[in-house]
Amino acid sequence: MSTITESVDVHVPITRAYNQWTQFESFPAFMQGVEQIRQIDDTHTHWVTEIAGVTREFDATITEQHPDERVAWKSDSGPEHSGVITFHRLDDNTTRVTAQMDIDPDGFVEHAADKLGLLNHRIKGDMQRFKRFIEQRGQETGAWRGDVARPDA
Repeated sequence: MSTITESVDVHVPITRAYNQWTQFESFPAFMQGVEQIRQIDDTHTHWVTEIAGVTREFDATITEQHPDERVAWKSDSGPEHSGVITFHRLDDNTTRVTAQMDIDPDGFVEHAADKLGLLNHRIKGDMQRFKRFIEQRGQETGAWRGDVARPDA
């Protein structure tokens, strides 16, 4: 299992950055290799990804979500991964968005990509594309302000 951590400072208020991150169906606009995400309900999504010619589909569950603070998830099927995105107010118009992900590569291509540092590079690029996406738009594409409590351990 590999852990990847990447941060980016976006020049938008924390609420705008958080609101955009809750719009999972917009992820293909800034996440390389994400072909489609379908929001099934408040806590379940279905993903279609393509990495190095390998298409994968999987379901994921939002395990914790608190407005303007964090969104955490885990995969339910397909490649095993989990993570959390946190939002930190730096000032009224600047937010630090940090992604921390645990990924267990599945198959030869994913293992090779992990060993070569390509997964780290991809996440870094995704965070930079998110920055450009939200800053250039000037406003979020939508928002979900619900709260999902962390499950009891």
